[in-house]
Amino acid sequence: MKVILKETITGLGAPGDLVSVKAGYGRNFLMPSGKAIPATEENLKVYEAEKAQIAEIENKKIAEAKDLDNKLSGFTLEIQVAVTEEEVMYGSIGTKEISESLIENGFEIDRQAIRLPEGVLKDLGNFELDIELHPEVISKINILLKPEK
Repeated sequence: MKVILKETITGLGAPGDLVSVKAGYGRNFLMPSGKAIPATEENLKVYEAEKAQIAEIENKKIAEAKDLDNKLSGFTLEIQVAVTEEEVMYGSIGTKEISESLIENGFEIDRQAIRLPEGVLKDLGNFELDIELHPEVISKINILLKPEK
């Protein structure tokens, strides 16, 4: 299935790119979320007319992501977790808990943007994680997991 991208998608392309994707991905994710439109003759003409406006919107998203990246740089998120007497964590910390803690600290970050390359966090200590604010802007934050008092 061929689609025209309306925004940057990691590993796929930039706004205006004509890309070939699997039918299910296009039908079930890209088009319903407004990230792409079907590549028909009519849509190609409409896209050409809206190209400047879409580029402006994309540049605005990049600028907002860079602004948020500047606020996040050097930020350490502290999360207190329940531990046993031997200082072993009960359960683990995943993207949901990290996202909720970031929101409590004033950062509106979608949990899908948080990257946990080694999976959920199961130990106390300091960790560095990536947050994909935009496909072109990836921020690093420190997370400190410490026992509850």
